[in-house]
Amino acid sequence: MNSSLLFSPLTRRSHPLIRININNLTKHTPTRQFHLTYPAMSEKLKPAARVSGSRQDVWTIINEAAAASPKQPIVNMGQGFFGYNPPKFILDAAKDALDRVECNQYSPTRGRPRLLKALSDAYAPFWGRKLNPETEITVTTGANEGMLSAFMAFIEPGDEVIVFEPFFDQYIPNIQMPGGKIVYVPMHPPAAGSDRTLSAGEWTIDFDQLRAAITPRTKMIVLNTPHNPVGKVYSRAELERIAALCLEHKIIILSDEVYDRLFYVPFTRVATLSPEVEKITITVGSAGKNFYATGWRVGWLMGPPDLIRYVSAAHTRICYSSVSPLQEACAIGFEQAEREGFWDQCIADMSGKMARFNEIWDELGIPYSKPEGGYFVMANFSKVQMPEDYPFPPHVASRPRDFKLAWFLIQELGVAAIPPSEFYTDENAHIVEDYLRFAVCKPDEVLEDAKKRLRGLKKYLKQ
Repeated sequence: MNSSLLFSPLTRRSHPLIRININNLTKHTPTRQFHLTYPAMSEKLKPAARVSGSRQDVWTIINEAAAASPKQPIVNMGQGFFGYNPPKFILDAAKDALDRVECNQYSPTRGRPRLLKALSDAYAPFWGRKLNPETEITVTTGANEGMLSAFMAFIEPGDEVIVFEPFFDQYIPNIQMPGGKIVYVPMHPPAAGSDRTLSAGEWTIDFDQLRAAITPRTKMIVLNTPHNPVGKVYSRAELERIAALCLEHKIIILSDEVYDRLFYVPFTRVATLSPEVEKITITVGSAGKNFYATGWRVGWLMGPPDLIRYVSAAHTRICYSSVSPLQEACAIGFEQAEREGFWDQCIADMSGKMARFNEIWDELGIPYSKPEGGYFVMANFSKVQMPEDYPFPPHVASRPRDFKLAWFLIQELGVAAIPPSEFYTDENAHIVEDYLRFAVCKPDEVLEDAKKRLRGLKKYLKQ
């Protein structure tokens, strides 16, 4: 099995006392030990509140569980990185770019001209026109930095940003950095989701809750379609209702569409609803998701010049420019993808992986939300009964049931999944406490290994 698909357990530990043998430094000094102690942190040395949260995040907890599990090696179905390389034509483009002098130097802050043109050409069929590569597109260091740039460009302290739960966890600190206030609106799973498998499209927003969340301070709303972790593709009717509220209240739409090449039902890009909606929409894209290269960190934002110019200004101050040879490779990737049949193959391959992996839930009688897009699936574990006296560590025992399920799954079966309550507020965590998120963007042999291990759940299913 490819070792990159398994967890590498954390091995470093911090110590309050460091012992240094001076003989390690010089052979002429007698052996003795120094005791280094750390004074109480002064007020001036304290970290900012935005980075000093005391509660362990989900990634730390899952990695810790993997390190402690007797079932080694762990099959990582939790984190959304690909278990295989980008296609050869993309890799060849990256290797060739490294041999070119100009591709190893700074790119223009808004992106390499070849990539900007390639993006304009690639999205023209969806927009019905070519976006202006000089004024309507900016390249960023991954989609995440692009979104941070959007927040930095438009959010002042006290401005409100509406975020749907469950949310991609990076949204939250990115909004908080410029002083934004987050207003949460939860998505709700179908009431019958614990009894039978239903489409991820059955997860819904309460539009009365959404309207009530809007205030005079609402500056922006963050939309994610296809959705991580739910797998929902917002219908055109839903997008029209959201867009109508944003037009009514003059709210910017930040549409996170990083999975825009992985959809299994009709997919509408919100900016294409109407010229009026396009004027208030910033669309986010990702080469990492498009080309199986999450480590490349090449993303982009598209929108009207009056919005993109300020996003570009923020991006310039955050990191100036993005990785030149990989921008060039992505440009070539877009130029060749259509004639290589790559986009259709992406959908066929990932939907095949979905079908292959989800066979285990059908076999076990565990309901799941059938994804409409992306590469995550949410399975409902309400039928799984863990031992009442199971020895969870305190920081897991105090979290919602899905954290316990994730810990239990790693310890007993050696399969890692992500508890989605991490992507809800504490107030709304109960909504998803029976669910776990699994990433299927792995080689088929890994999916089969995970299925084999998950059959161990049979003895824990309620009769």
